[in-house]
Amino acid sequence: MSAKNKFLLLLLIFVPITLAAEWLKLSPVLVFVLSAVAIVPLAAFIAEATEVIAAIIGPTLGGLLNATFGNLTEMVVSVVALRAGLVEVVKASILGAIIANLLLGLGLAMLLGGLRFQQQNFAPEIARLNASSLLLSVLVLLTPSAIHFTSDGLPKAAIQNFSYAAAILLLIFYGLSLIFSLKSQQDVKRLNGLEARENQPQPVSGRNALATRDRRLAKFGKPVTILLICTVALVVISEILVGSLEETVKVLGWTELFTGIILLPLFGGVVEYITCVTTALKNKMDLTVAVSIGSTLQVVLFVAPILVLVSLFFPTPLSLEFNVFGMFAATAAVLITSSISSDGQSNWLEGVLLLILYAVLGTAFYLHP
Repeated sequence: MSAKNKFLLLLLIFVPITLAAEWLKLSPVLVFVLSAVAIVPLAAFIAEATEVIAAIIGPTLGGLLNATFGNLTEMVVSVVALRAGLVEVVKASILGAIIANLLLGLGLAMLLGGLRFQQQNFAPEIARLNASSLLLSVLVLLTPSAIHFTSDGLPKAAIQNFSYAAAILLLIFYGLSLIFSLKSQQDVKRLNGLEARENQPQPVSGRNALATRDRRLAKFGKPVTILLICTVALVVISEILVGSLEETVKVLGWTELFTGIILLPLFGGVVEYITCVTTALKNKMDLTVAVSIGSTLQVVLFVAPILVLVSLFFPTPLSLEFNVFGMFAATAAVLITSSISSDGQSNWLEGVLLLILYAVLGTAFYLHP
C-alpha cells in the first residue's frame, strides 16, 4: 500500500468523528472543519474507484463514467447546498474550482516540477485546444452579466431561461469533446499498431470464458463497493458540512463569496492538487496539465450545467449569472493559464506567477465586503 493511501485511510477516522460531533451538537465551526477534512479521503477513494472501474469497462464507457463521477464531490456538496438554499455559495464554489485548479493546483505543480527539472514540456496542441475550451466556457459564464448590464428593466426570468439554454449547449459541447477525445485516443492506438493486436481473435473455450467473466466480476466487486459506500458517506458528511456552514460564516465573519471561492475548493480538490504535484515531480507534465485543465473543464462544462438543470426541482433555481468580481478572477485565471500553456513548456517561475495571482485574489476575496 502506498504512503498516500495509508494517509487517506488515516483520514477516514474523521468520518465517525464528524458524525459524533454533529450528534453531540458541538461548535458549528468545529463541525465544519471536521466535516471538511472528512470529505478529503472520501473524494480520493471515489476518484480511485472510478478510475479502476473505467479501466475495466474500456475507454468509451470509462470516459463517460469519469465524466459523471470525476467531480462527484463538488456535485454532491453543491446539490446539498442548493437544497438548503445556499445558491450564492454554490455559484462561488463553481468559480472557486476554476481558480483553484488553474492557479493553485497547476501553480504548485509548475513550481515544484520546475525546481526539480528546470524546464518541463507537454503537448502544446492539446494545451491550446483546452485553453480554447476554457475561453468558450468563461465567455458563456460572462454572457448573463453582459445581458444584465446592457438591459434596463430586464425580468429575472430572462436570465434564468438563458441559463437553461446555455446549460444544455455546454453539455452538448462537453459530449462532443468527449467523443473527440476518445476518437483521438483510438487513432493513436491504430497508428501504434496496438488495436490490431488487441482485436485479434483468441480461442476461448466455454469454461475459460466463464472463468474470464468471473474474474471480471471479481475485479468489479471491490471498486463498486468502495464507490457506493464512499458516495453514501459523502452525502451524509455533505449534509453536515452545509448545515454548519451558515453558522460558521457568521461566527468567523467570512463572506459567502470567500467561503465558496477559496475554502470549499481546497477541501474538494486537494486530491487533484496532490496528483498534479506528484505527476509533475515525475516529469509527466502532460498528465499534470490534463488533470488540472481537464478537471476545470468538467466543472464548467458538466457540473455547472447539471446543477442549473437540477435546480429546477428546488425552490431557488441556479442561474449562470455570477458575482462580477468572481467572474473577473475566473477570467484572469483562464487567460493567464492559456498564455502560459500555449508554448507547451513550463518552469518554476511560471508556477510562482500562478501562485502569486492566487494569493492576490485570495486576499481580495477575504477583504471583499
